[in-house]
Amino acid sequence: MKVLVTGAAGFIGARLSQMLLERGDEVVGLDNLNEYYDVTLKEARLERNLAYPAYRDVRVSLEDDEALAEIFEKYEFERVVNLAAQAGVRYSLENPRAYVDSNVVGFLNLLEGCRTHGIEHLVYASTSSVYGANTNMPFSVHHTVDHPLSMYAATKKSNELMAHTYSHLYGLPTTGLRFFTVYGPWGRPDMALFLFTRKILAGEPIDVFNYGKHKRDFTYVDDIVEGVIRVLDTIPQGDPAWSSDRPDPSTSSAPYRLFNIGNSQQEELMRYIDVLEECLGRTAEKNLLPLQPGDVPETFADVSALADAVGYRPSTPIEVGVERFVAWYREYYGA
Repeated sequence: MKVLVTGAAGFIGARLSQMLLERGDEVVGLDNLNEYYDVTLKEARLERNLAYPAYRDVRVSLEDDEALAEIFEKYEFERVVNLAAQAGVRYSLENPRAYVDSNVVGFLNLLEGCRTHGIEHLVYASTSSVYGANTNMPFSVHHTVDHPLSMYAATKKSNELMAHTYSHLYGLPTTGLRFFTVYGPWGRPDMALFLFTRKILAGEPIDVFNYGKHKRDFTYVDDIVEGVIRVLDTIPQGDPAWSSDRPDPSTSSAPYRLFNIGNSQQEELMRYIDVLEECLGRTAEKNLLPLQPGDVPETFADVSALADAVGYRPSTPIEVGVERFVAWYREYYGA
């Protein structure tokens, strides 16, 4: 297939592009290489994919509707994976407009491109953050998610609603994927594992929020990407059993689906740090701090809908995933 991957210089996007190329797909990788974090890391990710003859590198922002329309016209791809977004819960408290511009306006432009060019399937990244104030564990796609706790979560919830509208009005097949705390090699510098590793190796204290009592469904990046690819290959159909009297938010009479992608294994943050310390051979000095605004204390994914639809469940334990991250970090930074 010819696939458009947006956010192709990002943590997940770069790895997804690589795995699609390895199986023989053509990939048009779109990214604006913004300065939210280290651009040299993004360029290093891209460098690996530029070695493939079937990779096309495009530098465009989703907010630029005219440039995006030209790309749809030029490359004639069949399927789209949208991973481009302004990420980060805490930054959304400082700069909410950046999230509306990228995650709402940009997503609308992408939907319009998919609609007008007959795209076979749009797969897009949502987030476990949409569960917000919900404490009914494990989080299920059959639950309602009407109480987000950050603008980041609110914009991602809006993406799910916008996608359903286009699936209903225009028959555009769309699938939203709620990612749960993704980690692994080539990760973002603003993510906890990256921050902890850098500071521990530098002999600096690490900030541990919610006094280390956070519980997260940590999911290894390759498990996420495997799930994305399996979903991309499975075009949704309208659900004949869907009832408007008892509407299931995860499906529809339109070609629309939502799935969680998580490890289905809660780990306390302190355990995560313990594993990191073991891999580094060092003990962290910890600043224990309260829960931050916008954060949720626990996440835990029910992936039964994903397993039923595509026969897949993520399974990499944190002991394996963290060790792989540390090995990559030491090699990349010479640490």
